Amino acid sequence: MRAVVIGGGVAGSACAAALTRIGWDATVYESYPDPAGPVGSFLSLATNGLRGLEALGCLPAVRAAGFAVPWQQMWSGRGKSLGRVPRARPADSARHSITLLRADLVTALREHAGVAIHTGRTWDGSGDPDLVVGADGIWSPTRSAIDPGAPKPRYGGMFSVAGTSDVDLEPGTFHMTYGRHATFIHVPLPTGQVWWSAQIPGDAADLTLDEVADLLEPRLADIVRATTHKHGWTPHHVLDPVRRQHDGRRTVIIGDAAHPVGSGQGASMAIEDAVVLAQQLRRHGTVAEALAEYDRLRRDRLDKLAKMAARNRDAKLAGPVASRVRDVVMPLVFPRVYPKATNWLYDFEPGAPLTPAVPEAIG
Repeated sequence: MRAVVIGGGVAGSACAAALTRIGWDATVYESYPDPAGPVGSFLSLATNGLRGLEALGCLPAVRAAGFAVPWQQMWSGRGKSLGRVPRARPADSARHSITLLRADLVTALREHAGVAIHTGRTWDGSGDPDLVVGADGIWSPTRSAIDPGAPKPRYGGMFSVAGTSDVDLEPGTFHMTYGRHATFIHVPLPTGQVWWSAQIPGDAADLTLDEVADLLEPRLADIVRATTHKHGWTPHHVLDPVRRQHDGRRTVIIGDAAHPVGSGQGASMAIEDAVVLAQQLRRHGTVAEALAEYDRLRRDRLDKLAKMAARNRDAKLAGPVASRVRDVVMPLVFPRVYPKATNWLYDFEPGAPLTPAVPEAIG
């Protein structure tokens, strides 16, 4: 069986790895010219994403490319602690979140997949594959091909910028600060550097790093002013729920093409998609049956996550009154409520590692 995967980022590379694990031939087309997949800065993989990587057989390589971050600390813009919780894992789990560069995750997935990746090219529709996977991001042409009436991305109200700084802070904690003028994330590395990201409401794309620093409290401003490498400004876009994620025959969308959820779960959900899709292709007699069951299995989980992501986005856009209320209430409820409220997110159980089906089960 042959598949074409459109897009060679996290979703596309994970999908190619999953398809090869079940005995399919996959070819990836990536429009960006660099085979290392340099788009984006750093990301975190939650417990559910790590379980997906385990099913793909590439968890050791990904772990080697990143570092563990066991804890998440929330702060107000004035430096007040709003709560400390386990980072992207159940409280009783020893499987710690991994933080790494997006490019390193993509490289590990591509090397593990071992398939042909045509960079700087788009698929021309030739070859009559058995399966077409649109892993082509939030602006997905595949989504529009499946449903010309599908929702279009719209501006989400903020811009983000990220960077690397030479600041030596204690590693092991993901810090998120809800400031008056920006939401600021920073993650200390074991190497004596810090990866950071600022999300700023409104049109902030013309701000200099000094102007970004001026929006932050002094300890965070120092991180920005010590920046040695900057990733450019990116507008945040949101997408209304996509109701048609496959065409009922051979074409399906995964990852941000189907659900740009954010909420620290973009990569993990893309990996989940790849694993579940491969599982259904392995189990069902036809591609059409597999796509229908894949959609059924994924929809409720992704809809629930989309609502959670919208609440998180609203928190980053909160006005002065809502921010003050949050700073008073959050320390009282966040450490007790958040772990229980998110356990469903981390309970993804892919089962045994992916393996090829017996020949008669594929058709």
